[in-house]
Amino acid sequence: MSQPSPPIVRTVQALRAQVRAWRAAGERVGFAPTMGALHEGHLSLVRLARRHADRVVVSIFVNPTQFGPGEDFDAYPRSEARDAELLAGAGCDLLFAPTAAEMYPQGFSTTVTVSGVTEPLDGAARPGHFSGVATVVSKLLNQCGPDVAVFGEKDYQQLQVIRRLVRDLDLPVEIVGAPTARAQDGLALSSRNAYLTADERQTAPALAYTLTAAIERLHAGAPVAEVETEAVAALAAAGFSRIDYVEVRGAEDLARLGPGPIAAPARILAAAVLGKTRLIDNMPV
Repeated sequence: MSQPSPPIVRTVQALRAQVRAWRAAGERVGFAPTMGALHEGHLSLVRLARRHADRVVVSIFVNPTQFGPGEDFDAYPRSEARDAELLAGAGCDLLFAPTAAEMYPQGFSTTVTVSGVTEPLDGAARPGHFSGVATVVSKLLNQCGPDVAVFGEKDYQQLQVIRRLVRDLDLPVEIVGAPTARAQDGLALSSRNAYLTADERQTAPALAYTLTAAIERLHAGAPVAEVETEAVAALAAAGFSRIDYVEVRGAEDLARLGPGPIAAPARILAAAVLGKTRLIDNMPV
C-alpha cells in the first residue's frame, strides 16, 4: 500500500508553526531544499536528512533570482504532484512549496553576497547566480530553522558557498553534504538531464569518464595545467559544443591549484554544454 503524500504548506507562518510543534515535542528537524523535478539524487538527500533527524522538511521552489538572462527559468521542469508522491516514500514529513510572492514580497530589496568561493567556476560563467543562491538559502534556513540541512555534492561549489555562508553568519544549523547520485553509466543525476535528446544522453556520460581519466593522470603525477587542457580537448572531441571550465581546485576554498602536480586536497570540477543542455560534475581527486 502506497504511503500518503506529505502535507503541503505554502506560507512561512504555516511552516514555522509545524516546526515549533515538533520542537516542543523534543524532535530534531532536518531540511532538504530543492527546486523540484525530483529524481533519485533528491530522494537520497531526504533519506540522508532522515538519518540525522526525527522530522524532515523538503522545500520546492524554483528560485528566479539564481537564473540569469537567457537561462532556463521558464523551461525548468515543474511537477509538484509527482514530486509529492515521490517524497511520500522517502521519509518527508512536510513539503514547503511557497509562491514567488511569499518568498519575495513586493518591495523585497535584500541580497546576500558571499565573496571568494563564489568567484571562480560557475561564479564566472553565471554572473549573479550565487547571490541568488545565497539569498534564497539564507531565507529558507531562517524560515525553517532546521537542526541539519542537506545539500548535494553534485553542486559542489554551491555546497561550499552555503558552508561559508552558515559559518560567517553564525547560523545555528549543521550542513551535511550528500554524495552525488549517478546513473549506471556514470552520468550525474540532474533535473536538467530531461533536456537531453536520446543521442545526447548517450554522449553525456563522457563528462564523468573524462573527470575519472583526469584524476588517474593527476594521481600519476601529471601537471594540473596539462590534465585540464587534455580534459577540455576530450570533451570537445566527445561532442560537447562549449566547455565552460575543467579545473582542479582546493577542496575547501576552491583556490586554483597547479600548474604542477597537486600537493593539497583537491576537487576537479567541470561544466560543459551538450546540445542545449549545460551539465556540471565534479569528483574528489
